[in-house]
Amino acid sequence: MTTKMREEIDEIPAAAARLLESSRTVISDAANALRGKDPGVVVTIARGSSDHAAHFLKYAIELQMGLPVASLGPSLASIYETPMKLGKAAAFAVSQSGASPDIVAMARGARDGGATTVSLVNTLPSPLAEAATFAVDIKAGPEIAVAATKSFVNSIVAGLAILASWSRDEALTRAVDALPEHFDKALSLDWSALLDPLKSAESLYMLGRGPALAIAAEAALKCKETCELHAEAYSSAEVLHGPVSIVGRDFPVVAFAARDMAEASIAGTVSKLAASNATCFITSDQATAGHKLPFVATGHPITDALALIVPYYGFIESLSRARGFNPDKPVALKKVTETQ
Repeated sequence: MTTKMREEIDEIPAAAARLLESSRTVISDAANALRGKDPGVVVTIARGSSDHAAHFLKYAIELQMGLPVASLGPSLASIYETPMKLGKAAAFAVSQSGASPDIVAMARGARDGGATTVSLVNTLPSPLAEAATFAVDIKAGPEIAVAATKSFVNSIVAGLAILASWSRDEALTRAVDALPEHFDKALSLDWSALLDPLKSAESLYMLGRGPALAIAAEAALKCKETCELHAEAYSSAEVLHGPVSIVGRDFPVVAFAARDMAEASIAGTVSKLAASNATCFITSDQATAGHKLPFVATGHPITDALALIVPYYGFIESLSRARGFNPDKPVALKKVTETQ
């Protein structure tokens, strides 16, 4: 059986290439405006998978620009009607549909409060596109499966392309341009070693640090959405401050580690958990215990983290079917969630 979710996962390399080729002008315009603005802070506006994309961009912007990034609660505008003072800020609003009223209201509030606002959206025209100073069509194409995959990836690719141009970082620019090729390689990676431990699992942890923590959060959400499997994402440091207490024998732990300065720390935590008989998996060769999952090394620590989600998406689609679900149509969910 070939699901829509699987088809859309397989489209990720082409979708990323399409975005990078066709949206160069608006990406450059947004980057130039951000450079001219020289913001003192960046805020993000999103929910669900889009919020995980925004979380990834938070770490990328902080690491690349040294600027603090904060997530704004959309209810500040839609429920509490609180004017925001954002004259020295930039804002990124992320949405597949561009239609959720609370996201639109907060993006409009950010713009009206003085922020240079960039929407990363897969639907043009849309209310969110109209609410922003710059609207970047992420060019993921139609996404039919309820669980976001290629739109999540392309939201981050668009944000990273803006960041690379904004910071005038040639290394990051080259790494972003090479992502379609790396995504294609990542599609062929085999993560089926996770299938048996997670097929009958009731709960698990996803770990990461930095940009990889956002990938862990997205991975945990996909467990819930497509497999009705409880999963929680933690920093590999934070998990040792309490959550570790329920990690017993055979408790599954999946750790997302990029080739960056946090890799050794994540590997060390996994080795500790594996020594307690947890069933651990990690995308690193540095762990001294646990099972090693294959990964694509992109040559840049930020894009390394993003490439980790591609083989995971392929795995979670298979796990959903193995647990008796249809990953295209989770029973309790719909594609566009219009929250107030």
